[in-house]
Amino acid sequence: MSTIDVVPFVDEGLGNSAYLVDLGDGRAMVVDVSLDLRATLHAAQRRGLTMAFAADTHLHADFLSGARQLSSAEGTRVLASATGHREFTHSGLRDGDEVDLGGLRLRALGTPGHTHEHLSFLLLDSDRPIGVFTGGSLLVGSAARTDLVSPEQTEALARAQYASLQRLAALPDEVAVWPTHGAGSFCSAPPGTDRVSTIGEEKATNPLLNAEDEDSFVAALLGSLGSFPPYFLRLGEINRRGPAILDRTPELAALDVVSVRAMLAEGAQLVDVRPVPEFAAAHVPGALSIPLRPVFASWLGWLAPHDRSLIILRGPDQDPAEIVWQATKIGYTNLVGELTGGIDAWTVAGDATTTTRLVGPDEVAGPVLDIRQTPEFAAGHLPDALHLELGDLLRRADEVPSEPLVVMCGHGERAMGAASLLEQAGHRDLAVLTGGPEDWAAATGRHLETGL
Repeated sequence: MSTIDVVPFVDEGLGNSAYLVDLGDGRAMVVDVSLDLRATLHAAQRRGLTMAFAADTHLHADFLSGARQLSSAEGTRVLASATGHREFTHSGLRDGDEVDLGGLRLRALGTPGHTHEHLSFLLLDSDRPIGVFTGGSLLVGSAARTDLVSPEQTEALARAQYASLQRLAALPDEVAVWPTHGAGSFCSAPPGTDRVSTIGEEKATNPLLNAEDEDSFVAALLGSLGSFPPYFLRLGEINRRGPAILDRTPELAALDVVSVRAMLAEGAQLVDVRPVPEFAAAHVPGALSIPLRPVFASWLGWLAPHDRSLIILRGPDQDPAEIVWQATKIGYTNLVGELTGGIDAWTVAGDATTTTRLVGPDEVAGPVLDIRQTPEFAAGHLPDALHLELGDLLRRADEVPSEPLVVMCGHGERAMGAASLLEQAGHRDLAVLTGGPEDWAAATGRHLETGL
């Protein structure tokens, strides 16, 4: 083939890329596609392509794979590691196995590290390597984390990751690098990096590929690991067994106020996805604030229970399909519906609402709780700010002082989520900063502190 058409689909919220490869004969292959297949299927339909192959580089922890769904709905052949022991129909591949794609070939390369059964897929035109789908192995400027299997295996997997990266680095410099995880992924990638690269570029610029030796690599990789959402510990096994086949498009059922009131009394959780100012002005007591935006899925999976009924409260201009698909792709099938009429219906029915105060950067007074990730906090924070990551707040709410408190993050969305959790835990007299540390420094003329 004279040209290879590889189309990336970037999930900005999860920080991942899936790929569609036009095989040139009316068929396509997709790599590491999630259960939210809307964009992929639309692109294939627009190009007149049928989904012939779906390749998964590993048992994903951050999203449900769409490969089994494609197999059921489209007759797509699933390609995946034989040592992943998936419990649904697939072609199990081992290191060195090749698949004829019809003019192109796909070669499996064993690259354990991110997971034990991880494969990278080398795309060849005749015998010429074109590019490699590296999944969670070699990333642009980094390598994926190795602590998602178990704490006891983290270092051993990091050493396996070192060997895998060295193997990939032996490919010709011009070979394209098509990773799954990228900037914004909790599976580890530095912020602001490009989504794709080449072997030569990575050899020249990737600090982990330039580590002095294996021990230096392991120390650098393990030293970069931050926290991750708890649902990461569940999805790998679900992907191994095979995500449930969707026999219809998921939707949010309509629920009236009486039904919602009864469900809340029985233990359901209300998730309010409206923007911060709207939640602050009036919300249902006990509601969890997770504003709808590209990272909605990650924070839903971090903060909302997966084993209780979830009820959505949204604004009239927010897309219910986006809400339900973001939840579905991380295995949150416990959305039982949405409050018809939103907050207006709740207030018209005479049910109570509450407010959360918003403060500007020049109005901060008293104790401050910074709930950003640890690297963000270390890079610059308000003097004397208390730091607890948002993901830890559920189990450490008793460490937060009960006095008047300003909660802050980088822009306000995560801070409002934290405030809603603290309200659930009985905290009162909370305020949320509209902005971040740089806004505070600019408004006050004071300097931020760095370090922990």
